[in-house]
Amino acid sequence: MSESSGAKAGAGDQVRAIEWREDNMATQFANVVNVQGTREQVDLFFGTNRTWNLAQTESVVVDLSNRVILTPLAAKRLHSVLGGVLAEYENRHGRLDLDA
Repeated sequence: MSESSGAKAGAGDQVRAIEWREDNMATQFANVVNVQGTREQVDLFFGTNRTWNLAQTESVVVDLSNRVILTPLAAKRLHSVLGGVLAEYENRHGRLDLDA
């Protein structure tokens, strides 16, 4: 599976199991994401587009629901794991077109 589901070991490193706890997990839906970053952190903003008809409005309304703050190292790991998941998705279901 991916790096997120296990630990990698280098020379002389001990492999440790990861215990995933779901007790306090919440599920949110988002169809909009934005990212900003500084030297110390990367911020991910998630929300839902509430604009139904773009032809009848001058602006797009997005209700922001969550902000996730990552260290740059955690953001790099997310980039790697998410890239692998999306590549696997595209192999199974076809290419995702961002311009569509």
